[in-house]
Amino acid sequence: MDEKIATLKKWVEESNNIVFFGGAGVSTESGIPDFRSVDGLYNQKYDYPPETILSHTFFMRKTSEFYKFYKDKLLLEGAKPNKAHIKLAELEAQGKLKAVITQNIDGLHQAAGSKEVMELHGSVQRNYCMKCSKFFDFAAIKEKIDENSKDPGSKNYMVPLCECGGVIKPDVVLYEEGLDGTTMTKSIQYIANADVLIIAGTSLAVYPAAGLIDYYRGNKLVLINLQPTPRDSFANLCINEKVGEVFSQI
Repeated sequence: MDEKIATLKKWVEESNNIVFFGGAGVSTESGIPDFRSVDGLYNQKYDYPPETILSHTFFMRKTSEFYKFYKDKLLLEGAKPNKAHIKLAELEAQGKLKAVITQNIDGLHQAAGSKEVMELHGSVQRNYCMKCSKFFDFAAIKEKIDENSKDPGSKNYMVPLCECGGVIKPDVVLYEEGLDGTTMTKSIQYIANADVLIIAGTSLAVYPAAGLIDYYRGNKLVLINLQPTPRDSFANLCINEKVGEVFSQI
């Protein structure tokens, strides 16, 4: 076993206060596209830059265009938890892992069985009417988008509508929108009190989420990412491998 993996395995075995903080790289092995890699969403060509499409202003002004992108690139069916998701759920069940903090919106941690999941950027699994606040799950929102995708000339082309006539909005944090204060506070508390903090599958380039690393006070900070990050020098252990492959060995 690689020396770094062996060290991580030892720390995991010895600790009952582990916190995991993950980004897009945790889900790429489940077929969920990364946003900033060479083949990621941000390097593909659209009529508008993805950063613009995924903004609050764009959602409000060009809702049909938003949902065309959303359905094609974010409302993905069939993705299953990978080795990392499954191992994290097992560690939580064993009482070793206290929380998962994720930048992902795919819901795969919960699908794997994790209970304490802090979703910094929300989830495609939850959707709410902007008029009456009625809840709609993943299947319902997809069905409504499909219903309104049959007439490209329609005013509400692709836009999911509630029975009350209101537009349904995904419970995801768009650009220009703030992160949920309660979720951030709980995430900070978990990280500040952690014995082992494992950060995986993130370039640590997106703030304020990336700044959470600064609240860690321990001496077992693990960074797992295919590429180096700007915070590697702060880590006690850096592993440049796929997240799922690392977790399959611990």
